[in-house]
Formats: sequence, structure tokens, C-alpha cells
Amino acid sequence: MIPSGVNSCNRLSGTVLQLLLIVHAFLLFVLPSNALSLTLEEGLEIVSERGRDIKISEAEEDVVREGVQLTRSPLLPQVDLYAHQTWLRYRPEALFGAFEAIPISEKDFLTYGFRVNQLVYDFGRTYSMLRASRLGLREKKLDTLRVRNLVALNFTLAYLDLLETGKFLTVAQNEVKRFEAHLNDTRVMYEEGLITRNDLLQAEVMLSDARQRLLTTENLRAMRASRINSLLVKPLNEEVSPEEISVRPYTEMSLEVAWESAVRLRPELKGLLTRIRAKKEELKATKARFYPDIYLSGGYEYQENRYMVYEGNWSLLAGVKINLFSGGATRARIRRGGAELKTLSLTEEKLRDNIMLEVKKAYLQLQSAAKKVGVTSEAVAQAEENQRLQRLRYREGVGTATDVIDAVTLMSRAETNYWSAVYDIKRAEAGLLHAIGEDITGAYGKKR
Repeated sequence: MIPSGVNSCNRLSGTVLQLLLIVHAFLLFVLPSNALSLTLEEGLEIVSERGRDIKISEAEEDVVREGVQLTRSPLLPQVDLYAHQTWLRYRPEALFGAFEAIPISEKDFLTYGFRVNQLVYDFGRTYSMLRASRLGLREKKLDTLRVRNLVALNFTLAYLDLLETGKFLTVAQNEVKRFEAHLNDTRVMYEEGLITRNDLLQAEVMLSDARQRLLTTENLRAMRASRINSLLVKPLNEEVSPEEISVRPYTEMSLEVAWESAVRLRPELKGLLTRIRAKKEELKATKARFYPDIYLSGGYEYQENRYMVYEGNWSLLAGVKINLFSGGATRARIRRGGAELKTLSLTEEKLRDNIMLEVKKAYLQLQSAAKKVGVTSEAVAQAEENQRLQRLRYREGVGTATDVIDAVTLMSRAETNYWSAVYDIKRAEAGLLHAIGEDITGAYGKKR
């Protein structure tokens, strides 16, 4: 026998949950809503242009772009403007045989002028470094493309999660309604003396559990809505009303075609191949250190000196500069560059294999998800018929309350599995698009 205090607590708990649900429904349906109506296409456009990760990658791209300008600077003239004042303790003088010393310069004098230095030829070292820098910029642009597509994938998955949670919320609401209907049936039968009070208490407990699951689902939806707002760089508490996806991207391809597309489109692979080319250019530049630099230097200098015939003078200098010994640093750089090039080649092979595995995994997930939709759809129809029969048997006094409860639970599980399968196939489509290197924003933005 259940103590009366426990019964009172159960009734109180049920009443509190009922009030919470009524308040929540009032806030959702009675008060005016300022929910943000959002489509997947609109959201992808926002995150692809204004997402935080995109902004960070574009800023890093600007850094690399300025590095290209730095590498290019030795090819342009270097102009120096200078001026200095000289104070000497003794006035400079010169001896000419037995004659007395003759002054050749003033003790204190001002000197100013400018000089232009121009590299003429360095056996391709600077040009190789410039090509390497440009390839580095191209690699960074490919990385920005990778980040943009990854952000689009994450937003698509978050968007699908939010849509899925909306369906789960409907399932939870329907479960509450079914248990309420079962409680009403049980209460009528109890009042007629057809069942014991234990069946009535069992129905109340199951309704209370269903309401708690509904609250949990509502909290899950709120968290997933905040995730969407975070990706959109909006206030986390702003309500979001996502619309169903109107575009289905093309993913009906063979595994071999998917592999070919991944090799051709994946920005990670193209970026690594670009880095290998840049490393080869850097290696060329390092080898050019063994050769001399040929340069020109010219300018104008004025020195206040009344003992000189020409205080101002132009100059031109052609020169050759070569480093004869650097402590083995150049050869060490060459060996290091060769080792780095070998590492990059091995990394490229590993990345290619990983991409192939990623494509195959996404492809199989899509095939599996497509099969689950059909199976779970049949299960929903069977669970719905089972629930109808069990409620009918219970009303006729043939079935038990446990049979009805099991049928309602089975119905909720079947619906949950069905919607999970529906959105699993959509998530798998997005995952396959990312795996083969397809532009996700463009794929979902196509109108059919």
C-alpha cells in the first residue's frame, strides 16, 4: 500500500509541471513572438561572410599578403637619406715635404646626402623567395576556403540539429497528450470500479515523466538555438524559428566519382601541394646563397668644407658581394629544406589516404541513413496501430494499463527514431558534400 504522503507529493509534482507547461505555452503562443525566421540558405550566407572563424582566417591572409610585399622589396631600389654633424678634436691637416702642415678639412662640419642601392642580380634567390611567398599566399587563400566550407558544414549540422529537436519537441508534446488521454481513461474506469488505484497512480507517474521529458527537450532546443545564434554572431537568447530545408543537394554519385571529386576539389590537398611547390622555391633560393650578389649604389653627398674644391659630389658604385663562409649555415639550410620537402611529400600521401577514408565513411553513412528512413517509417505506422489497439483493448477491459503504457512509449520511440533517421540522411548529405570538397553554401543555395 502506497502512503498518502507519497500520493500527495506525486499530485503536487504533477500540478507544478502542469502549471509550468501552461506558462510555457502561454509565452509561446499568446504573447507576441519576435522569433527570427531563418532559412538554411540565409544562415549559410551570413556565416560564410561574417563568421568569426572566417574573419580570423581573412586577417591571417592579410598578414601573409604583406609578407609577399616584404619579399618583393629587395627587387626595388633602396633609398637612404642621411645627415650628420661632425665634431673633431683636431683639425685634419697634411704634411707636404718640409713645408708646414696644411689644413684639408674643417674641425666641425655638416654632411648630408642620399644614396640609392639597387640589387642587379643574385642568381634568382630573390625571385625564388618571391614565388615561394606568392605560393604561400595562395595556400592561405585555400585554407580560408577550407575554413569557410567547414564553417558552412558546422552551421548546416547545427541547423539540422535544431530542426530535429523541433520534431522531438512535437513527439514529446504528443506523448504528454497520449498519457493525458490514458489518464482520463484510467480515471473514468477507476471511478466505475473497473480497475484498482494502482493503475491510476501508474498513469499519473507516467504522465509526470512525460512532462519532464518535454521540459528536457525544450531546454535542449533552447541550447541548440543559442548555438545557431553564436554561429550567426547574434545574442544567444534571441529566439530562432528555422524553416525546413527547401533544397536537396545532389549526392547521387558512385564512390569512385566521389573520390575523384575529393582529389580535385579538397582545399586541404591543393593547399599541401601548393606548400610543396613553395618549399621547392625556398630550396632554390637557399642554394643561390653560394653565388654572389651584383649591385649598384649611387647618390649625392654634400660636406661643408671650405678647403675642398667641390663640397658637393655625385657618386656611382658597381660592386660584387659574396659570402665565403657562414659556418656551414647554408648547407645546413639546404639539408633541412630537403628533409622538410620529404616530410611534406609523405604528409601529402597520408592526407590523400585520409581524405579517401573520410569520403568512404560519409558515403556509407548516407547509404545507411537512406535505408533507416524506410524501416523507421514502417515502424511508426505499426506502433500507431498497436497503440490504437491497446487503448481499445484497455477500454474494453481486455488489456492492461501496462500494455497501453508500453504502446505509448513504443510510439514515442518509433517517432523519435523516424525523425532521427530523416535528419541523419540530411546530415550525411552535408557530410558527403564536405568530404568531396563541394562548396556547401553554393550547394544549398541552388534553386531547383
